[in-house]
Amino acid sequence: MFFKTFWRKKEKNKDKRAVILNKTDDFKYKTNIEMRFGDLDMMGHVNNAVYFTYMEIGRSKYWKDAIKWNWHKTGVVIGQASIDYIAPIFLDDKVSMYIKTSRIGTTSFDLEYLIVKDVHGKEIICSKGKSVCVAFDYDAKKPTSIPAIEREKMISFEQLPKSS
Repeated sequence: MFFKTFWRKKEKNKDKRAVILNKTDDFKYKTNIEMRFGDLDMMGHVNNAVYFTYMEIGRSKYWKDAIKWNWHKTGVVIGQASIDYIAPIFLDDKVSMYIKTSRIGTTSFDLEYLIVKDVHGKEIICSKGKSVCVAFDYDAKKPTSIPAIEREKMISFEQLPKSS
């Protein structure tokens, strides 16, 4: 009898996917992603490796439109990239991506991504990703400090605390 009572009172584990759903309000930048037929695999959905290409496309648009990164002065390389797959994307889906800078360090900063599709007017999160971006001096071939202008633009656009 003790085990039965103990079992009933045990708290159920929460679905970890539910924690990341409906988090789009945290993002200030959104862009559309155009799918190509070549993005699909034999199963008819977007291949898992293509999601990283979508993240690259989204981050390029974000840097151009929102941050206006000066590529002639400082480059950026990716130090780490990860993704959680949540729902598949199919050819006729309308796909968008939310992007934000979530952390700014001395030479690196983190970008977070949500890839969503529109289903009957409701956004469904298909994946959640993150990349660590490193400011890079191509002439010296080594990481460099994030330029003050770009740092200020990221802080201002994302409304991050200045002490980040």
